[in-house]
Amino acid sequence: MTFYAAENWIDGVFASSRKRGKSINPATYEQIGDYADDGGVAASSAIAAARRAFTETAWPHDAELRAKVLDQMADAIDRNRDRLMDILSLENGKIRAEAAMEAFGSPGKLRYWAAMARTESGRATRPKPGSISVVLRQPIGVAGVIVPWNSPVILAVRAFAPALAAGCTVVVKMPGQVAQTAAILAEILSEATDLPRGVMNIFSESGSEGAALLVESEHVPTISFTGSTRTGAAIGAVGARRMKRFGLELGGKAPMIVFEDADIEPMLPVLEKALTVFAGQFCMTGSRLLVHEAVYETVRDELAERLRKVRVGPAADPVSDMGPLIDKANVARVEKVVEEALGQGAIAIVRGGPVTEGPMAHGAFFRPAMIEVTNNSLPIVQQETFGPVITIQRFKDENEAIGLANDNEYGLSASIWTRDLDRSFRVAGALDVGSVFVNDWAKVYDSTEEGGFKLSGLGRLNGHAALEDFIEYKHIALRPGLFGH
Repeated sequence: MTFYAAENWIDGVFASSRKRGKSINPATYEQIGDYADDGGVAASSAIAAARRAFTETAWPHDAELRAKVLDQMADAIDRNRDRLMDILSLENGKIRAEAAMEAFGSPGKLRYWAAMARTESGRATRPKPGSISVVLRQPIGVAGVIVPWNSPVILAVRAFAPALAAGCTVVVKMPGQVAQTAAILAEILSEATDLPRGVMNIFSESGSEGAALLVESEHVPTISFTGSTRTGAAIGAVGARRMKRFGLELGGKAPMIVFEDADIEPMLPVLEKALTVFAGQFCMTGSRLLVHEAVYETVRDELAERLRKVRVGPAADPVSDMGPLIDKANVARVEKVVEEALGQGAIAIVRGGPVTEGPMAHGAFFRPAMIEVTNNSLPIVQQETFGPVITIQRFKDENEAIGLANDNEYGLSASIWTRDLDRSFRVAGALDVGSVFVNDWAKVYDSTEEGGFKLSGLGRLNGHAALEDFIEYKHIALRPGLFGH
């Protein structure tokens, strides 16, 4: 088996470290390589390189250069899609179709932001006779991008592409669980021939020393973070001391609301995938199923049958429907969530749980679970599970459905299943979430804003609003006077 040695990409070169972390295949728990794991040193060097690139290169001032480089990065990922899918399947556990979502989806984001760089503009006004005001939008400086392990390629691109388009230089921190993916992504991006040294930097670490430096540094005025609400709140508190800009996409507990007129048969496979994509390790995982009492038993029983048939297995097996969790610690954590819920009165419709027999027992596999609840205050309903566990709960009318859906501290996304157009708009407007999918799930586009209400985050990713985390507005007032006066 190939042994991979991942290094950090800083100031245009790949930098090694004597301190090494281990990279594993979560499906087998075999070591597949090692990686440079000195996050503090790497972050310090990367910040210095990014600062130098921001002050000494044309990058912040040349929109055409930025657009050209973003297009070159997109082309590079297109050329290396298979390589990215291979490492995502090996190191992240994604089945091939899920790895393809990242490899095929990332170039479009880069090209979208290349187009945005080409069309970026400020504005000019005449607020009073003889006066002209010019409002410039200029890059804020070095952007720190902290990426989670669950979808490391596309979530990194989603954050650093608008930063680069705005004219920022970037330091990306990846977790150690995906260090090999980070290194290969860096190698691919380095194929962008017009990218100035130091504009783009990527490092990995098993701990948080490097991430903490990004958050604390006076030279990194903006942070884009995707991860847990607890960590987002902690870094926000630290960064607030320097009045940092934060874009935070945090936890989710997405309700899927099924009304009595829903088209059930085509809905069921979507509900299944809403739970099993990335093994439930997704901020938009459909983890709360609310079903009208008239169709409750039908939906419960038919979805349960589908979940029992989900083929859990390694990405190397082409018949696998769902891969492993990222590691065994998360298997134990998710199992504890289910056990506690059952001890609190919930009922296991599909028990699921860790795979403890056969070859897959060596890996971090967890079979999907469906838990029936009647108490909306249970932790399994209120807190993000981040695994393939769905709760199911009945409701009697529209008001109760909305009340149950909104009775949660998260507000990232939701889906509504109904044939009634008026109801779909009415309910969507009443839900306290940033994205609502009608008769579908997780339809996210490069040009549409994505982000959460309540504890699901601050700011938006994708769409025009994503630039706001990376720019400053500058007003320049002129008094040229009036002609002839």
